[in-house]
Amino acid sequence: MSEQDLPSNAPDVTPRVSPSKSGTRRPRNTLVRAPSNWLVADTSHALDTNRRITQGYIQLAQDVQVLLDPDFRPGGASRVLNNWFAFAPHASQEAGKGMLGAHLARAIIDAAQGEPSESVQQALQRCGVSGPERLVAEKVGDTLRWFGLSHDVAASLGTLLSAANLDVLADPRTLWISTWRFARVLYEAPGATALEAAEAVARTMEQMLLDGNVAIYSDIAGAAREYLEWRKRSGANAVKPAQVVEGFALRGARSDEARRAWMYALEHVKDSPRPTDFASALPGVGGQSLLVAAFALFEDARLAANGSDRDALIACANNYLAWREQHDAVQPAFTPATQPAGEVPRSALMLAMTPTLRLQLGPVAWELSDYTATQRDRDHNFLTSKPTEYNWAVFEDRWPAILNAFELGYRHREGLWAMPQPLIDSLDLIEVD
Repeated sequence: MSEQDLPSNAPDVTPRVSPSKSGTRRPRNTLVRAPSNWLVADTSHALDTNRRITQGYIQLAQDVQVLLDPDFRPGGASRVLNNWFAFAPHASQEAGKGMLGAHLARAIIDAAQGEPSESVQQALQRCGVSGPERLVAEKVGDTLRWFGLSHDVAASLGTLLSAANLDVLADPRTLWISTWRFARVLYEAPGATALEAAEAVARTMEQMLLDGNVAIYSDIAGAAREYLEWRKRSGANAVKPAQVVEGFALRGARSDEARRAWMYALEHVKDSPRPTDFASALPGVGGQSLLVAAFALFEDARLAANGSDRDALIACANNYLAWREQHDAVQPAFTPATQPAGEVPRSALMLAMTPTLRLQLGPVAWELSDYTATQRDRDHNFLTSKPTEYNWAVFEDRWPAILNAFELGYRHREGLWAMPQPLIDSLDLIEVD
């Protein structure tokens, strides 16, 4: 699947940018004002792609839930356990917030070309950063000033965390370690000036999130669309689970591997906790085969005799989908085999971002800091807070946390259907004379 296959019901905004050797460049701002017109245009690639992906996930979430819950109506809520695709729009939205933060960071950098700001607050104000995001950006930016950064550079890096969890920054250990890591990434960034280095950091964040967003959607959403089309051709609700593992030919999947994964899930569906270490439990079973097994388990759930069995089967299917998502699809975006030219190390950037991560799930929010509060102190050092001991770029750190977020969503299954609204429509950019 390519970007041409993404849902196309979002506005078509043609970018007014031109490529250069160091990446996408926008016209330099020579006036002390918010460059809002070109900023909106510059969001067309990453943010518009993110919006279409989020909308595509919403459609798939509804289509799959109709399969699992005959009483479900698109646009409503379901008491049946949420399928994986009901979580995906919320995760995609968080990626979009990060992309928006990167765009605002680059707006601050461009504005600084005309005249440097006299404070972090001025840098944020003249580029339209407002609301709760402004509070986070100010706190991070003001702290970054202690590392000798200019107001504009500090403010630009602050906006990268503008959608983050503000409460976790109340812990001075988390605030100091996170900002120190950002400063270290900046000092190692390519660029002849501090502003160019800050732009490299922002560009890395935007591209990393875009790469992950597109990779997951192309892989898992693409497989789901193929499955739903195959299912229609094969008799819709007349399809049996065994028919899926034998007859649904997904590229890269093997029917023997899919059957093995499907049978394993049926044997362990009532285990507590549910199986999650599929590298050990199913050695040699590829991720694409896990997708086929997940679709078969959705058919098992549809046919389950009671709600408990149905929910357990959905949860097993979700774990297979999530494993493929995290272990195979998104990992190369966080830790590419080679560092892309003009970028900073993505793993180091993600390490700086990790402590503040949060995921809005309808009316509730999952926060990494809440999760780590329930875990052991890894380094037994009071000077380091627990959230700073994790790196979201590392699969072993990320996987248990993802499963924890799923459990929170399951406890609020009906509220999870309050789907996120488009970010682009909510851009609140302020013109400053």
